[in-house]
Amino acid sequence: MTENEQQQGNLRPPPKTKDAVAVALAEGERPGQAPKVVAGGRGRIAEQILQIAFAQGLKVREDADLAQLLSAIDNEEEIPVEAFAAVAEVLIYLYRANGQDDMDGKTRQDLVDDWMGRTNGDDPSPGQRA
Repeated sequence: MTENEQQQGNLRPPPKTKDAVAVALAEGERPGQAPKVVAGGRGRIAEQILQIAFAQGLKVREDADLAQLLSAIDNEEEIPVEAFAAVAEVLIYLYRANGQDDMDGKTRQDLVDDWMGRTNGDDPSPGQRA
């Protein structure tokens, strides 16, 4: 894939604004563990996070509300339960967009259930459904 093709796959170049927010996530260390925030920042730091992603040929997903929520989490912390459904949706999109469809046909709810430690067939209590 050429550099031009990689950049065309991204939504847009990094914003050049002091209001930019970016968050980088990494998979949990163990299977079924929720993702962690590994980098986050605003302004120039956000621009640098996006530039690194673009330089690595990774596609990004723009979601201002989710970025705001996740930017409040300390680095190396797991994402909060309240963000599970939104993050699962983003991860499924990004895996497919980056040609790494190794989700084994998992749905958003499958990922959320994994992260919450529920096995197939467990019925979440009221208010636990993501």
